[in-house]
Amino acid sequence: MVSNFSVEEQIQRNVFFSSLEQLKGWARSSSLWPMTFGLACCAIEMMGVGGAHYDADRFGSFFRTSPRQSDVMIVSGTVTKKMAPVIKRLYEQMPEPKWVIAMGSCATAGGPYIYSYSVVNGVDQVVPVDVYIPGCPPNPAALIYGIHKLKEKIRYEAKTGKRVV
Repeated sequence: MVSNFSVEEQIQRNVFFSSLEQLKGWARSSSLWPMTFGLACCAIEMMGVGGAHYDADRFGSFFRTSPRQSDVMIVSGTVTKKMAPVIKRLYEQMPEPKWVIAMGSCATAGGPYIYSYSVVNGVDQVVPVDVYIPGCPPNPAALIYGIHKLKEKIRYEAKTGKRVV
């Protein structure tokens, strides 16, 4: 059988070239394991993402209960000054590479409790944040969107070798 394509064209159509870093970035972004860590009302919305209606498992996100088995920390809720050292300790127990998602207005900037003496003005004061999800509380679809944005960020960093801040 005679093909209309040359050998070079067939190779270009059928062979995928990539770097090992891009392959690792694709694998990491396709299997995120967030830690179940809820602080307030946003945690209910985060639980909804793991439920049957939104089903985060179909996107490769499997909630874990141990920081040693997680690579994503989703901080959902009000971060108090008393809770900040615990968040820092849990973040330090997570293996590299690790990422943080701040979910809700309380986690991103203190929310309506910003003027309280005991509330931290955003979890980025405690740990570095990769993705911010606004809202009070944000709905589960917003968290799924944030997880997809984190996946894009991981793939971009693997492709370019640059850390996006």
